[in-house]
Amino acid sequence: MSGAVILDISRLVSRIRHHTPSGVDRVEMAYARGLQERYGDRLRYAIVHPFGRYGRLPAGKAVRFLDLLEARWAEEDGDVSPRSLPQVLPALLGLLPEAPRPVPGSVYVQASPHHLTKADLVRRILAREQARFLCFVHDLIPIDYPEYARPNGADLHRRRIETMAACADGVIANSAATAESMRPWLERTGRKVDLHVALLGTQALPAGPAPGAVPVDPYFLCVGTIEPRKNHLLLLNLWRAMAESLPAVAVPKLIIVGRRGWENEQVVDMLERCPALVGHVEERNGCSDRALTDLLRGARALLLPSFAEGYGMPVAEALSVGTPVLCSGLPALREAGGDAPDFLDPLDGPGWRAAVLDHHGGGPMRAAQLRRVAQWRSPTWEDHITVVCDAIEALRG
Repeated sequence: MSGAVILDISRLVSRIRHHTPSGVDRVEMAYARGLQERYGDRLRYAIVHPFGRYGRLPAGKAVRFLDLLEARWAEEDGDVSPRSLPQVLPALLGLLPEAPRPVPGSVYVQASPHHLTKADLVRRILAREQARFLCFVHDLIPIDYPEYARPNGADLHRRRIETMAACADGVIANSAATAESMRPWLERTGRKVDLHVALLGTQALPAGPAPGAVPVDPYFLCVGTIEPRKNHLLLLNLWRAMAESLPAVAVPKLIIVGRRGWENEQVVDMLERCPALVGHVEERNGCSDRALTDLLRGARALLLPSFAEGYGMPVAEALSVGTPVLCSGLPALREAGGDAPDFLDPLDGPGWRAAVLDHHGGGPMRAAQLRRVAQWRSPTWEDHITVVCDAIEALRG
C-alpha cells in the first residue's frame, strides 16, 4: 500500500498544562498507542501547535511526550491548578513541529475535535499532506440538545460537524446512537462517506493502591464533568432527602469526581451551601488514574443519571472491574453496558432512591446485577483499533 498513516495529536499537546485527562484525551491517547502498535515506524505524528504552526513531530519526540503524559495521568491529582504557561513553555518549545514531507495516498487520522471549527485549516492540512481524512465523532449532543451546551456550544459544534461532513472520507462513531445522529449530516453533502461504528475500549486501569483515595465507609461514585446533562441535581436532591429522613449511619457517602463545567449554578450552590449534604457528599475536582481505579473498584455502584450521552466510558470502566452501575436508559449507555446495569429514568427520583438503598444494603437488585456483571464482557481498544485500521486501509487502497 502507498501513502503514510498520519495521526493528529493536537489535543494532547494542547492539554500539556493539565494534570488529569478528559474522556476526549483518553481516546486520542488510545489511538496513538493502538496505531503505534499496528503501524510501528510507519506511523507519522502531526499537530496544530498551540502557537499556531502546523507540522509533524518526529516519532521519538512524540512517543516520549505521550509517555510523559500517561505517567502524569497515572499519578497526579486534579485538585490542583493547571501548570502555568512559564512552567510548560520549555516543553511547548520542544514540541514545535517540522514541515511535513507529503506522501501521495496518505490517510490523516484525527480522533479529537481540536481545530475542526476551522474548515479552511483542515482543508489546507489535507492538501499539504496529499491525504484522505478519517475522523472520529464523539457525539452531537450540543447540536441535538443545545440546552445542555455552553451558550455558544451548539454553534461551535455545528461548525465541527460541518467540517467533518465536508472534508472527511471516512468517519468513526463511538456508538450506533452517535452514528445515527451523524448520518444525516453526511447524506446532505451528496458525497459517499463511509461511516463505521466502533465502541470505545475500556481503559487499562492501573493497579492500586492510591493512599487515601478510598473512604472506609460505603460509598457511591459519580464520574463526569459537572454540567447540566449529567443531572447531578437528581443525586444531590436524593442525598439531601436521605440525609433529612434517615439516620446518619444509614446514609451512604456520595463521591462526585469531575471538574466544574458550565451552567451549573444550582449544583454548585448545593455543594457549597447545603448543610444536609455536609459529611455525606464529597466533591473531587479530579484524581489520578490510580486513585480513580481504586474508587471504581471500591464503590457500591457507579451512578450516571444523564439526560444525554454519546457513549458512556465510565459505565464500561466500572463494569470492567466488577462494580455495578445505575444509569439512565439512554441508547448509548445501553450500548456501553449491555444488559448488565440497572437502567432508570433520569427523572424518577423515587426509583433512584430505591435502587441506591438496595445496592447500599445488598438487596435483591444488587444481587441480580452482580450475576449479570459476572457475565459481562468488556469492549476492547484492540477491537476498536481494528475497525480504524480497516477503514484506513480501505482509504489507502
